[in-house]
Amino acid sequence: MRKEGADIKVQSLPSKTTVQGHSVPRVSAAQARLLLMGAQGLLADPGRAATRTAVFDLVRRMGFVQLDSISYVERAHHLTLSSRLHAYRREHLARLLERDRSLFEHWTHDASAVPTEWFAHWKPRFERAGARIRGSAWWQERMGGEADRHVEAVRARVHREGPLRSQDFEHEKGQSSAWWGWKPQKAALEYLWRTGELVVARRESFQKVYDLTERVFPELHGAPAPDEEEHTEWACSTALERLVIATPKELAEFWAAIDPARAKVWCERAARQGRIVPVLVEPLEGQGSKPRPAYALPDWERRLKRLPEPPPLTRLLSPFDPVLRDRARALRLFGFDYRFEAFVPGPQRRFGYYVLPVLEGDRLVGRIDPKFERAEGLLKVRHVYWEPGVRATRERVKSLKEAAGRLASFIGAEGVEWAGV
Repeated sequence: MRKEGADIKVQSLPSKTTVQGHSVPRVSAAQARLLLMGAQGLLADPGRAATRTAVFDLVRRMGFVQLDSISYVERAHHLTLSSRLHAYRREHLARLLERDRSLFEHWTHDASAVPTEWFAHWKPRFERAGARIRGSAWWQERMGGEADRHVEAVRARVHREGPLRSQDFEHEKGQSSAWWGWKPQKAALEYLWRTGELVVARRESFQKVYDLTERVFPELHGAPAPDEEEHTEWACSTALERLVIATPKELAEFWAAIDPARAKVWCERAARQGRIVPVLVEPLEGQGSKPRPAYALPDWERRLKRLPEPPPLTRLLSPFDPVLRDRARALRLFGFDYRFEAFVPGPQRRFGYYVLPVLEGDRLVGRIDPKFERAEGLLKVRHVYWEPGVRATRERVKSLKEAAGRLASFIGAEGVEWAGV
């Protein structure tokens, strides 16, 4: 089902441009968008069966799923997974993280659930984190000149007592419990997690429960870290597999594991070896910008031809969905200008505290401003904002209401209350 103005997937061979004596394929924004959506699991049938294996395969396909604590509607990681797999349940992710251990929690650009098979590639990050944290003014303020004492005391208690939460450590007199005023023990727990001595063994009411890495992942803990070349190869090749077309900067930012300069060197070498190919990504009509140089997997044309049509339904995306995470890329490929406004002062917000983008096929056609009123058992949609040029047809509104109904069912709301639709 196509709505008016929807882009039609172009299957013909792309045009080419000569750059420095070489013929470089031109990729339309619509093609790049579809390749990204396919790589990030948004073109697969969301009505397929949901199992632990299916959820793991989905996370691995995306690379990771960002975790977030805000539960205004539902936590972002659950929204991301349920938008791709309608039968997804929260216990699927918990099982993979806390029992199967096929995923672990750590930092990419933010806290994320990541396939454990890549744990070794967090070891260079652990090494960098130690020096960075200890050299920060924030750390010095938290620790009051007694960092070694606090870290050793926390390490010893976890070693002796097993998994512990921050709240298992008492606040010392005069200490604040606010996140910006973390007590020394909380800061020490996070330091030991960021540097790899501890892992998040599980979450309780979304509070981290920390344990020794050697106890949770004994073999991985003792395994060597990759060397710089191996780590760079992993970071760039796995990122490109999940983006298909990207600039060196976008590759570096995918995992936030290497800097753009290293990614650029990798791209140049991989292109000379024929492992990737340079392309020019054309802007959307009306953007007025020049084609953007990038690199692509060498079989991107074959992948494009084999992509399924976008599912013929409307979906509500998480504010931290992978296709939205890079706001500049979302604007270039979708023509969608998105800003997460939860941390914007109320009077300065344009759309709302926790706005969900509306995906229709392969287009972002609008956004809604919802809130889950748990006491009333209602998902309240306070505003619907359609993108310029998008008409609120009867069919479109019906499809949006079906999407909101699925969301309400997933989060446990008894129904949806609409305003202004």
